Amino acid sequence: MVEDSSLKTIHHQPSTVYRKIYMIRNIAIIAHVDHGKTTLVDKLLHAGEVFGAHEKPGELIMDNNDLERERGITIVSKNASMTYKGVKINIIDTPGHSDFGGEVERVLNMADGVLLLVDAFEGPMPQTRFVTQKALELGLKPIVVINKVDKENCKPDEVQEAVFDLMFNLDATEEQLDFPTIYGSAKFGWMNTDWQEQTDNITPLMDAIIEHIPEPKVEEGTTQMLITSLDFSSFVGRIAIGRLHRGTLKAKQRVSLMKKDGTITKSNIRGLYTFDGMNKVEAEEVKAGDICAMYGVEGFEIGDTIADAEAPEALPSIAIDEPTMSMLFTINDSPFFGKEGKFVTSRHIRERLEKELEKNLALRVESTDSADSFRVYGRGVLHLSVLIETMRREGYELQIGQPQVIIKNINGVKHEPVEELTCDLPENVSGKVIEMVTKRKGTMLSMEPKGDRMLLRFEIPSRGIIGLRTQVITATAGEAIMTHRFLEYQPHKGEIPSRLNGSLIALETGKAIPFSINNLQDRGKFFIPANVEIYEGQVIGENSRPNDLVINVTKTKKLTNMRSAGADDKVKLVPPIVFSLEEALEYIQDDEYVEVTPESIRLRKIYLKEHERKRAKNKALAV
Repeated sequence: MVEDSSLKTIHHQPSTVYRKIYMIRNIAIIAHVDHGKTTLVDKLLHAGEVFGAHEKPGELIMDNNDLERERGITIVSKNASMTYKGVKINIIDTPGHSDFGGEVERVLNMADGVLLLVDAFEGPMPQTRFVTQKALELGLKPIVVINKVDKENCKPDEVQEAVFDLMFNLDATEEQLDFPTIYGSAKFGWMNTDWQEQTDNITPLMDAIIEHIPEPKVEEGTTQMLITSLDFSSFVGRIAIGRLHRGTLKAKQRVSLMKKDGTITKSNIRGLYTFDGMNKVEAEEVKAGDICAMYGVEGFEIGDTIADAEAPEALPSIAIDEPTMSMLFTINDSPFFGKEGKFVTSRHIRERLEKELEKNLALRVESTDSADSFRVYGRGVLHLSVLIETMRREGYELQIGQPQVIIKNINGVKHEPVEELTCDLPENVSGKVIEMVTKRKGTMLSMEPKGDRMLLRFEIPSRGIIGLRTQVITATAGEAIMTHRFLEYQPHKGEIPSRLNGSLIALETGKAIPFSINNLQDRGKFFIPANVEIYEGQVIGENSRPNDLVINVTKTKKLTNMRSAGADDKVKLVPPIVFSLEEALEYIQDDEYVEVTPESIRLRKIYLKEHERKRAKNKALAV
């Protein structure tokens, strides 16, 4: 996403620690969003004494991106390592959100075992199931960590049974089903084999990793490394990350790059790194089984193999998740353009998107008929909104069109992406939500009571999810937890009703006057506070009726000698609705844009003048 500032590169002689270590463990951590994965990684790094006495890294060490810290989610998979009892443990922190599922599947190729982290109250969740299945298919050995056993009403024993049932249903082998279970609380820094006995450290988990996770299997033969992840540095360019399957790699070594299409190019490794704590450390040599990073090889992609220069042999390639959604990115041409951002031209936007393509693997960018617009493809609204949010923080101004799902033609039949949707919500509002989802062509798969809550599972077209979250959160007074993951392409389900209410559109450019807003409050809900600058064609609210309505909120009260001018300062205005970026993207119609600047998120019509909107509407009807 953004250049990873935490992975500082330290240039010094090869680590002496590395020479002493002959034993390695490679573990990936799998967990659902908010089950405590990143907190557990923090504790592992502290326990491995990765930080010196003078360093105070704080919490969420691996989530070093501002966006990750604010949202409390991991967006980009990351590597770290620690040493415990003379064993080097490579930790791969993976995202838990379905929009970043492509990251998870790839990085599992670097691991020999997984820590499956499960909340002691919620148990295994749908996205956990998806990633666990991938890990079991790859033959990885699991250790189950049941976290948050200090929570009220938690059921650690039942959750352990549920995890066993899940693995059994996913066709785990006998060996995989014989998994150790560790209980504890990552937040309070303790783990144990018995959840009723609290300790003061996480040593039982560290011991379990060394005892149960196998050492990397190393075959005899020439050098082979599968590129499973990318990094980017403005100093050295693109960096390939992967696990060395066999042979050795040395700095300045000549290697072959074997592409997916069968072409082979030869080049020299200019720099070689291993991971030491949170840093990349320069290394002279890397042995098979370790995870390393390198630069100097040009033109590589995920799934390519770094092989011996003279006798190259390719490893089986890995697929990257295809995008399921697209958005139009265009320059900001509103009357307020350039007031808040530094980068406003199409050249700036193109260069930023090209830079993003270096690291963001599920992203695609295509040119359009207009030199000022680009069609950007991604895994979902969250995936693309993280990119947009990052860009606005860097000083970019741009406008985004309505999210569109990618329709495919398979054997002459129109197909669309379908997702599995899970809603965890209070039982008394489940009927409302079922009705909302079925209106959007969703099909219920199961309904499972959990205390006073209900767990609903649906199959729903990706189109139906756009804008659904806001409705469900409103209908359940903020109580619902919604998650979804891509399943497959299925035949097109037909039309889905779009937003029922029209927009309130500003008639004139100027300042929104409290007096005018007060007089128009019965027309709908406003998105703007009083005394803010607005422009003609800006969407400033939602009409209470289905049609769009143009209103003038810049009109001041005519003053007479009957009343003082200050008498109207006491008007009571309903607080405006404030959208987050994702909510704004899901809210807009196909004739609207979201204007994104470093300081503001505004909604607007594509055509700002009313006569232009009418002409465009008539033209569309004629077609």
